[in-house]
Amino acid sequence: MPKPKKIFVLDTNVILHDSTCLYQFQQNDVILPVTVLEELDRFKKGSEILNYHAREFVRILDTLSADKLLDGGIKIGPRLGNLKIRLDQEFHKDLVLNFSINKPDHHILNIGYHISKENPQREVILVTKDVNLRMKAKSIGLLAEDYKTDHVKDITTLQKGYRTIENFPEDLIKKFLDKPYEFELDKFPDYKKIQPNEYFILRNKKSSVLAKYDKYEEKIKRIDKVTAYGITPRNAEQTFALDALMDNNISLVSVSGKAGTGKTLLALAAALEKRKHYRQIFMARPIIALSNRDIGYLPGDIESKLFPYMQPLYDNLSVIQNQYSETEQKYKQIKKYLEEEKLVIAPLAYIRGRSLVKIYFIVDEAQNLTPHEVKTIITRAGENTKIVFTGDIFQIDHPYLDTQSNGLSYLIEKMKGQNLYAHINLEKGERSELADLASSLL
Repeated sequence: MPKPKKIFVLDTNVILHDSTCLYQFQQNDVILPVTVLEELDRFKKGSEILNYHAREFVRILDTLSADKLLDGGIKIGPRLGNLKIRLDQEFHKDLVLNFSINKPDHHILNIGYHISKENPQREVILVTKDVNLRMKAKSIGLLAEDYKTDHVKDITTLQKGYRTIENFPEDLIKKFLDKPYEFELDKFPDYKKIQPNEYFILRNKKSSVLAKYDKYEEKIKRIDKVTAYGITPRNAEQTFALDALMDNNISLVSVSGKAGTGKTLLALAAALEKRKHYRQIFMARPIIALSNRDIGYLPGDIESKLFPYMQPLYDNLSVIQNQYSETEQKYKQIKKYLEEEKLVIAPLAYIRGRSLVKIYFIVDEAQNLTPHEVKTIITRAGENTKIVFTGDIFQIDHPYLDTQSNGLSYLIEKMKGQNLYAHINLEKGERSELADLASSLL
């Protein structure tokens, strides 16, 4: 006897995360509380990704329903379940003492609870990205889970982008050190497991060399430490990152790591060094404001609203600029880039609509983006554009994202093995011994 189909009750934040979520529940049925539709109304206007998802979901709903009535349920698609809109109901007697009727979340919770009582033979599951609402559901015996369609299954398996090979033949290391030696791939240890643009520390007891697999030439090449706009790498990881950031054949780069590892500084230095190859440098970061609300809620004019969010990017620019005196050409050049908008630093929402042709585009704090936002940015890349995502997947400010569901983790997992992509995880902090200690222990 086949198992009864499950019933999934959707929260608004699932739709705002993925407007195609209706198609992800296989043959199970989906319930959409009318409160969710009311909440979507508040998000339909605007240019943010949340507004896009709200509008797109309503379009999908309208296409599915056409001239049919949703109260009786409609088929979502072939080999998929039914969708039904559930009108609001009087609060169940089990909930009325503990949950205020003034919160939309509690109306969604109430509908889920009613449905579970009406269908004792079927699993009724509330799907929400709100951890607190999941806890409330479980407290009343209602199953609840996160929306996991775009989750990274295991973050411990995310690639570092490089590896150390011990006991590498000394004569080969000597060849690498003596000249720009290129190693034929089929002579390299475990060559079949090598990923495009993977980096190596080749080491034996006496010496070591840094190398990289060049997918286009099918060879292992020596990597030398280079300086980009006055910034010199301080360790092997940073050397690898800077190489990827400056390689014209690699159009998509992600650099992850905790605070103080040099992610943003290296990306900006590489962009400035390669400036002549690009029309503009865009440097942006997402704004995660009060309770995930728009920055319009903050006091002051637009500049004072944005200043706290953009200041870290300007700080990195100052580190580079202040290596030179005010009379030096490179100092003046940075100032000129800013004045002429050849270098643009702005919130991601302000840059998203611009043309991305021949742009060096750095997206900082990418762990605060959803997988769909990352996809949207990359798919808008025009000819000769390079996109760099930097961030720390363990330092997330977005209320509905975590280490497994954020866009940076998703990018690292999905792009692995692509010829145009390189990833480096920076592990060693370079601020100070005290900063490293605080980052590790506090």
